[in-house]
Order: sequence, then structure tokens, then C-alpha cells
Amino acid sequence: MHTDVVLLSVLLWMVGVSGHKRPRGQNLHPYRQVRLAQQMSPIEGLSHKIGSPIFKRSPDITKVRGTKSEQLLRIDDHDFTMRPGFGGPAVPVGVDVQVESLDAISEVDMDFTMTLYLRHYWKDDRLSFKSNTNQSMTFDGRLVKKIWVPDMFFVHSKKSFTHDTTTDNVMLRVYPDGKVLYSLRVTVTAMCSMDLSRFPLDTQTCSLEIESYAYTDDDLMLYWKEGNRSLNTDERISLSQFLIQEFHTTTKLAFYSSTGWYNRLYINFTLRRHIFFFLLQTYFPATLMVMLSWVSFWIDRRAVPARVPLGITTVLTMSTIITGVNASMPRVSYIKAVDVYLWISFVFVFLSVIEYAAVNYLSTLQERKERKLQEKLPCTCGIAHGMMSDCYSEVDVNTTGNYGIPEENGMRRERMLVELAMETDQMTGHVGSRAYSNIWIDTHAIDKYSRVIFPGSYILFNIIYWSIYS
Repeated sequence: MHTDVVLLSVLLWMVGVSGHKRPRGQNLHPYRQVRLAQQMSPIEGLSHKIGSPIFKRSPDITKVRGTKSEQLLRIDDHDFTMRPGFGGPAVPVGVDVQVESLDAISEVDMDFTMTLYLRHYWKDDRLSFKSNTNQSMTFDGRLVKKIWVPDMFFVHSKKSFTHDTTTDNVMLRVYPDGKVLYSLRVTVTAMCSMDLSRFPLDTQTCSLEIESYAYTDDDLMLYWKEGNRSLNTDERISLSQFLIQEFHTTTKLAFYSSTGWYNRLYINFTLRRHIFFFLLQTYFPATLMVMLSWVSFWIDRRAVPARVPLGITTVLTMSTIITGVNASMPRVSYIKAVDVYLWISFVFVFLSVIEYAAVNYLSTLQERKERKLQEKLPCTCGIAHGMMSDCYSEVDVNTTGNYGIPEENGMRRERMLVELAMETDQMTGHVGSRAYSNIWIDTHAIDKYSRVIFPGSYILFNIIYWSIYS
């Protein structure tokens, strides 16, 4: 009984508790308030610190609406297709140049390639603006298309371009008083008229010419901003084939019959060619070929297989050297200094071949006279006919260097033959034997004299050549 009463009381209490409604999360409010209070308390404490820069938010200037550069410069208020001060005096435009590199010089195409920074200075009152700090504004190439700029071009240029990596290499700087600096990086290939009459011992002067395309000197006055100091060069500029001697500037007027007078600026530079490369590739090989042709003067004149190929080889080698040099040169109608040297060297080589032809021909005549002398010796000398026949039968008359008489007691055959001829002349008074001995001596003299005349003449030629062209 008591158990039932206790159970009933518990059930009634549970029903009463479940029937009392309250909002969801009512018990969570105190907890959230405590947690938020704990989180905010350090921040509120820091906020009371004077001058704390950590939690002070700076304004985002990219979201601030300001004045556009076109509006500041009042570009839309003016007609920039007209030059500054149209109808008035000519606009002074100063120019200065920074030469970055001198890339290539070609004798075949008669041109050179140069990379430079070209800067223009002028004043345009239409671009003046108000500035409290008097600071200039710098723009890229996008604003250049909206204002007036000088229309410069390179006279006698074959091709040119403005660099565009990573963007167009163009800079525009405008000052509050309307002064403008316009700079761009350009590579230009221009013509250079070269005089190659002293090549490769020559000195060349090339010019890069700058001029306005549309504006005459009545509308645009082009000048070097600071004279020769307006041209600056990089000290590291060097060329493999030339030595840069001088850079300088000049100014002239150019006249066109249909349009008038124009100011023209000149960048002049003088180049002297390095000779060492051509000494190794042209002059030394040619000189060695000439000296090699002289070796045949010391070879026996009867050694035809030795002297003829030597002469032909030197002639063909000289022809190859001449062809190789002219292949890398323009086809000019005048003689160059290298042509003088190579062709005279070729003549020396060719004359050495002709010299051997003369020696060989005279040797042939000598052999014919020897045969005639062999027929006459038995009849005119005191030697028995049978003995002379035996002597002549031992050796063939066509044997080189034997002259029909064998060598005895270490004496040369040709010398013995001459002594026989001289003795016969004394005994019989025969005239033909004396003439034969003189011919034999003259034949030997050709090679002997050539050993002196050829080197001496070539040395004299070199002295005259290098004194004239160097």
C-alpha cells in the first residue's frame, strides 16, 4: 500500500515538471553572456590604450574615388592633333641619346644595328596642372596615344622597332608647368656607306640620323639638348671586329624639294678594324704559300714529279684563299687592299711555276746539244774512237744528270763533259763546244738567281705595302 502511494506521487510530480514550458535555449543565455564577456574584456581593455595602432583601421585608398589623369591634364579639353603653339614660333624639342649597344656591322649589307634610349624634351602648356608639391607625373605608353608627341624617324633606316617586353618600353613624364619628357627604347638597323678600298686596314665612319617626318623647321626646332654631352654610351660596348674610337654629334639642315627644310640630328661614330684576325686568316697563309713556292728552286731541275706538283699546289691554294676572302665581301667595283696583297702573292707563286718551265725548256735544249756533241767528239778530240764509244755506251744519254759520261773518281759527269768540251776547243778550235758550255752555265744560273731575286722582291713589296696601308 505504501509502495503504491510512493509510485503515484512520483508520477504526479513528473507530469507536473513536463507540463511546464520554457523557450528553447533559455538555459544557454547566461552561458553565452559569460563567454562573450570573457572574449570582449581584453579587447575593451586594449581599446582604452591611447594611440594603439594595431586596431586602428586605415582607409583603403584604392576605394577612394579620385580625379583621373585625363581629367587632371584636361586632355579632352584640347585638340592634341595640333602641335603646341600652333600658328606661332617653332616648338623647341631637345633630344638626348643613351647608346645601349652596337650590335652588328655588316660589310656585305653596308649597315649597322644599334640599340638606344631616345629621349625628347619639350613644353606643352596644354598639359600643365596644379600641384601643391610640384611633383611630376609619370605614365606609360597608353597616354602617349592621346597627346601630341614629336614624330621622329631614323633617316636611311632599313628596319627599327620599339621594345615591348614585358610591356612597351615607353615612358612619359609630365611636370606641373607643362614640360614633357618622352623616352623610348629602340633598336634600329641603318645604312652605313663604307669605303673598303683599304680593307682590312680601314677606318669607317657611320651615322645615325634623326629627323621629324612631318614638321619643317618652321614648326619644329630639333636640337641636341646639351651638345655632345647629349650623347652617352655604355663603357661596356665592344665589337669583335672593330675598335670604337669616337662618338660625337652634329646638327644640319636637310632640304627636300617638295616639302622644305628639316632639322636633322646626327650620331657619328668612328670604327677602326682589328687587323689580327685577317693576319691569321689571310695574310699569313698567303705569305707561307709564297715561301713554299720558293722551295722548288732548291730541288733538282730534273725532278719533274717533285717540282711540278709543288707549283700547282701553291697556285691552287692561293686561288682558294682569294675566293674565300671575296665570298664574305660585297661585290665592289674597286680594288681593296687585301686584293693587292693576295694578287701580287699569287703572281709570285705563278712566276715560280713559270721559272721551272723555263729551266726545264733550257734543259731540253741542253740535252739536244749534248747529243750533237757526242757525235762530234770522236772526230775532233785525240781520244780513240773505240774508247769514246765504250764510254758513251755505258750510260744512256737521256739519264738525268749523266750527260752520257759515267762518273769516275768521285767527279761529277756534267763537269767532266764540260772539261772535255773545253779541251776540244783548245785542240781543234771548234766554236760549237764553247757555245755549249755557256748554255750549260746559264741554265744553272736561273735557279741560282731565283733563290735571291724572288725573296728579295717579295720582302721589298711587303715593306712598300705595309708602309702605305698601315
